[in-house]
Order: sequence, then structure tokens, then C-alpha cells
Amino acid sequence: MGNCALLTLVLAGLLLWISNTRADSNDDANDRKLLCTCENTKGTCQNGTCTGDYCFYTWVHGEEERGCFSKKHYREQCSGFFKGFFVSCCEENECNALMTPPPNINGEPTTVSPPEPLHPEMWISVSSLLLLTTISVLGFVLFLRFRHTPCRLKDPEDHDTTLIKIPTGEDPSYGDIFKEFCTSGSGTGLPYLVQRTMARQISLVECVGKGRYGEVWRGTWMGESVAVKIFSSRDEQSWFRETEIYNTVQLRHDNILGFIASDMTSKNSSTQLWLVTHFHELGSLYDFLQYSSLDPESCLRMCLSVACGLVHLHTEIVSSQEKPAIAHRDLKSRNILVKRNGQCCIADLGLAVIHTQAHDSLDVGNNPRVGTKRYMAPEVLDETIRVDVFESYKQTDIWALGLVFWEISRRTIVNGIVEDYRPPFFDLVPSDPSFEEMKKVVCVDQHRPSLHNRLNSHPILSALVKIMKECWYKNPTARLTALRVKKTLSKLDLDSDFSLSKVKQDI
Repeated sequence: MGNCALLTLVLAGLLLWISNTRADSNDDANDRKLLCTCENTKGTCQNGTCTGDYCFYTWVHGEEERGCFSKKHYREQCSGFFKGFFVSCCEENECNALMTPPPNINGEPTTVSPPEPLHPEMWISVSSLLLLTTISVLGFVLFLRFRHTPCRLKDPEDHDTTLIKIPTGEDPSYGDIFKEFCTSGSGTGLPYLVQRTMARQISLVECVGKGRYGEVWRGTWMGESVAVKIFSSRDEQSWFRETEIYNTVQLRHDNILGFIASDMTSKNSSTQLWLVTHFHELGSLYDFLQYSSLDPESCLRMCLSVACGLVHLHTEIVSSQEKPAIAHRDLKSRNILVKRNGQCCIADLGLAVIHTQAHDSLDVGNNPRVGTKRYMAPEVLDETIRVDVFESYKQTDIWALGLVFWEISRRTIVNGIVEDYRPPFFDLVPSDPSFEEMKKVVCVDQHRPSLHNRLNSHPILSALVKIMKECWYKNPTARLTALRVKKTLSKLDLDSDFSLSKVKQDI
């Protein structure tokens, strides 16, 4: 046992020296910038090189890109590959220069040539190396055996460089990539390099919308439709804000627009700001209501889905993967999309405000753009809102939520009657009202949207009328919360399902 103890001490000293050496080298590496090979990366290459904290190499269907990026963009699982898709990062000078994708990246079987016979001198070297390795392993096992200390858990900050598996069959969809890269089904989004790689492989097909923010295009990526929001140069702060929120906050929810990627790309010598999301062919709620009418049950489920999305935004989640509370600040029918199943999802977080209770910090961003005047709450119009209190922003969302419900209810058929689509306060202000015009109507004259008598003849619509009125109180603190709206509508939905099933049984 004396020899074992001596061997253990020697190995322990050796391991300590190695760990200290690695720690010192890591500290030095953290303090310096890497020189990386740079190819096909527009706008950042200078004479074929760039400097950053990490070097990277990507390969997508034969198109290669090499470059660098900073620590603030480092995401989990920086290395991985699918069929036709490969991304890898490294931390040595010009370590990406000779990187290539795996030989079977397109799904071909790998072929390995038979090994050449070893010379006698090589047999001696290999045997010596195997013997030394065996002794080292045995010594290390003894060291662990007598150390009596638990194994160190993996540091969550350690870089995960495990290659993701290649799925069999067809090329992966972005849904497949989400499953591989996003942890626990509700992570913060795709890794930065994956976002860049995906964005640069998208083909724009048709423009499906224009606004003051820029344009929305339907694009395709590996055969699937995606929505590409291209921001105008004057609205770049909204792009920065949405990118920041989507990349740092858990927003995976059925009633929040699904984020895929964000990227800056060059076109015709100008920079474009792209935000890539799930594509919903029915368009915005505003567009949908122009040509579609609803029955009361569909109206209820549509309103409930919007309320569910707003509850998810407003709610702070305290867990291992935290989510701060978020107020939207520009909720309106144009910023809500309609899904095939008749539910809605909330989009456009360019004006969002973030709050965390732990630090009681309020992050309002630095976007000079204000919300849409037609949907502004009284306290915003008369400038009495407490801008340093997060609850104030949530209360303005509730005001706007009531107006969205009003828009949906107008297009709901009751007793064979349905009204044409109109925006809120259409009968009181012009098509593009000024701040002062809205202030006079809402704050001075205290008008509220008119509600048709037919709504009171149906239990679902009459309950919705009551909710709307409680969203439009002049006093912000008297308004309902998003959670209260959701619970009321959920109970109404359950009651209507029960009544419907009872009618069917009677029949």
C-alpha cells in the first residue's frame, strides 16, 4: 500500500499541475482576442482575417463561411451537424482555417481505406504508449478510490461541443433543429451561429406586408415557409430590441410568435436587418377580420388565445431558466397573427418593457418610437402615466386588449347580424389621428367604443362586453389583469363546451 500511496501522491501532484496550467492558459485566452480566418463573411473581413473571442466555420449545402464572433454571442452547443448542415467553433488562432464538414455530411456512407501494416519500430512505440496509458489509468482510478470526494458536476458555463446527431431520412426542418438546439423545449432560442447560418440560406419569395417598420416577406428555408421581417433603417432600434428579447428571454409559447433567427445581411451595398419567425398564412388579425366573420364560440377562443399570450408576457417566471415580466406597449390587431387553428399569437416586441422583481429593475430600452395613438390608454395620452412603475405599462396593455376584443366582437355573428370591420374610435377620429385628437376623444370627452345591442343577447358576447368595459376604466388600477381576463374567458369556454355537449346529448 505504501507504493500505491506514493503513486497516488505523484499522480495528484501531476493532476494539480496540469489543472493549474490549463487554468492559467484559459485565463490568458480569455484576456486576448483570437486571430481567425475570415471568408465569405460580408462586412467583417479585413485581408482575410478578423479578431474575436471565438473562431467559427459553417457549411450549408456546399456553401462555406469562416469568421469570428464575440463572447456576447456565445450560445450553447456551438458545434453540431445535420445532413447538409454543419457548424463548429474553436479557440485557437486561425483554428478554423482548415476546418471541413464530416465526410458523411450529405448522408453518404463513409469509406475508410484499409490500414497499412505497422513497421516493427511502430509496434514498439504503440506498445509502450499503451502500457503507459494503462498505468496512468490505473493510477488515476486508485487516486479516485482513496480520495473519497464526490465528482465535480459539470459547470453550466462549460462549452458543450458534443456533435448533435444526424437524423435519418429527409433534410431537417427548422422544427428538427429547434428540438436539437433548444433545451427543455422552452429555451432562449437557437445558437447565434445557427441563426446566422439559417438566415443566410433563406430565399425571399413574396412580400406579404408593408408598414412604417419596413416589410414582411414570405421566405423559404429547406422547403419550409418562414416569415422574414425586414426593418427599415429608421426603425433599427426595434430590430435590436426584438433580437435582444428573443435571444435572452424564454418566450416559447403557443400564443407568442415563434422566433427562428435574427441577422444583419448585406444587399445592394446596404445593410438589411432581418427577423425570421414562423410563417402564418392567414396574416394579422387586422387582415383576417377584413374578410372573415366568426361565430360566438370562435370569437371566445380567439380572445382567450390573445389573453393567454399576454399573460405569458406579463408573468415573471422564477426558476432555473428565468423569464422576466414583459409589457408589450404596442398591442393591436396588426401586431397579432392568426394561426390555422383559429388561435392567435402576439408579435412585434420592438417596444417591450422588461422587469425583474429580484433587482426591481425596469428596462425600457432606448427606442424613441412610441406606440400606436389609436390604442393609447388615457394615462398615456394625458401624460399622467408613472413611467418608473412597471405595473403602469401592463395596465396600458389591458386597455389595448379591450380594444382588440372589441374589433373581434364586431365581426361575430349574433342573430344573423354582423358589423363590418372598423378600427377602434373609427366614428370619432380620422384614419390617422393625431395625439391631440385622441386625447380629446378619450381623456376630455371620455368616449369609449360603441357596443351593438345584439352582443347582449348571447351569453358569451355579453360576458365579453363586461370584460371590455372593465378594461377601459379611466383609472388604470381599476382595470382587470391579464390573468383575471384569461381565467374568466377560460371558465366561459368550459361552460360553453359543457352546454354544447349537453345539447348534443339531449338530441
